[in-house]
Amino acid sequence: MIYPKIPLAQSILEIFAARGIHQIVISPGSRNAPLTIGFASNENFECFSIADERSAAFFALGIAQQTQKPVALLCTSGSALLNYYPAFAEAFYSQIPLIVLSADRPAEKIDIGDGQTIRQENVFANHSLFNANLKENVSIENDQLINEAISKAILEKGPVHINVPFEEPLYETTQELLVQSQIITETQPIFESEASTDFAKIWNAASKKMILVGVNFPDAIHQNIIDWMANDPSVVVLTETTSNLHDATFINNIDTIITPFTSTDFEHFQPEILVTFGGMVVSKRIKAFLRNYKPNQHWHIDPFRSYDTFGALTKHFKTAPNLFFEQLMPLTQNTESSYKVEIDAVKKLRQEKQQAYLSKIPFSDFKAFELIMPRLPQNSMLQIGNSSPIRYAQLIDIDPSISVFSNRGTSGIDGSTSTAIGAACASKKPTVFITGDISFLYDSNALWNAYIPKNFKIILVNNGGGGIFRILPGHEETPVFNRFFETSHCFTAEHLARMFQFNYLTASNETNLAASLTALFASNDQPAILEIFTPTLLNDGILLQFFKELV
Repeated sequence: MIYPKIPLAQSILEIFAARGIHQIVISPGSRNAPLTIGFASNENFECFSIADERSAAFFALGIAQQTQKPVALLCTSGSALLNYYPAFAEAFYSQIPLIVLSADRPAEKIDIGDGQTIRQENVFANHSLFNANLKENVSIENDQLINEAISKAILEKGPVHINVPFEEPLYETTQELLVQSQIITETQPIFESEASTDFAKIWNAASKKMILVGVNFPDAIHQNIIDWMANDPSVVVLTETTSNLHDATFINNIDTIITPFTSTDFEHFQPEILVTFGGMVVSKRIKAFLRNYKPNQHWHIDPFRSYDTFGALTKHFKTAPNLFFEQLMPLTQNTESSYKVEIDAVKKLRQEKQQAYLSKIPFSDFKAFELIMPRLPQNSMLQIGNSSPIRYAQLIDIDPSISVFSNRGTSGIDGSTSTAIGAACASKKPTVFITGDISFLYDSNALWNAYIPKNFKIILVNNGGGGIFRILPGHEETPVFNRFFETSHCFTAEHLARMFQFNYLTASNETNLAASLTALFASNDQPAILEIFTPTLLNDGILLQFFKELV
């Protein structure tokens, strides 16, 4: 076997192999050559070569999002490392395990004017679970730092940074293993539910209980728990597309339900107990509701973190949701209540109003989503870009067999395409990515990728700019708005599709969109882009009028 000649590089290779870190996303450079040669020459590792570090990091994030296991990133010294930061922050807030390996110059070469050199140690300190700043020579201390970084990523589900100084020569190899590295395996924590008879008494005494589910992995919650939630008349469950949690009794279009509420409605549906689990929540309106009409009790369930999103947090249960509910359920009893029945009546009214409204609107972003969502293939994966697409997706029902993901940790538009491609590589499921034009253009280097599956589809909704800004308060039709907020443009994806060998389809009305969707899903011989052109000046009015006609 070929090894890099530098012992520190050998130590990293040996520890990574022993600890099960097998997927490595590598961006080109010289300073990282010892590790690049080592990883690429060792059959224990699956290596991906992606030139753009920002795209590479989101690609790795997509793989880790699906496998729930750490993926390593490897880059050279200098500004290359900083390009990882957007994905690193997303991994932190979405609790996705990533391991960044950055090659560096030795400590004595920093801040003396050497080329391609920055202060790399602790560069991600605000968002890193652990920072391992290695010394140039092999040591037990280095081994311990590498092991601890890996353990943190595995156990606490987030990003870590290992900074590795190498001195030239960098490309020399040997067939001799020069190190005997220390391997320290992680100890899996045992989570014990804190649900007790005291909390059960509070639960049983409340007639209005709300469960709000954020980003949640598919099939994560046991079916008996879902059934228990569904069958209690005092419990209302609010979900989003990214919750991946389904039952006919659940409210899965939150904004459709609560946007028309009056202050009297909000007071009436104000929960006594709010239980939250999962990641970030998309709906701004539910956040405003619960901040203005606070529950008496807010319990958040998560093994590691809790955010006081509504200014009402009373208890953080540091355990897994299944463990919490499995212990709570035997202690509870169904409480006589009209809470679920009343919200269900509102839901049925909203559905009737929505169907009537959608039947009369012209072609637009909203109409496009009405046509897209029911046509998505069953048992596929849907990745959704941020800004307008993730919001429109909340308004239309989706088949429960489809798993849904989005970068909601930081809610940025910057790496959604790269993430979707990484996820598609890892999942092997047919994958559809719905995105807007600004997000797509911003991350167009995502297509510069040799690993895109043939069954990967992009649905690009092109409304000529950042349409989300037309929906937000403060919109005025001025040159400043068009140029600096909406960033109006006339670009299309046609030439990018040709350059990166994607099939390319277009649609601009209901009839050809229906036909193009059929064609898009009928063929899996090549990745494809379906670009849908919608009217810039109509989209916002159509959406805003929708909420007015729900009453």
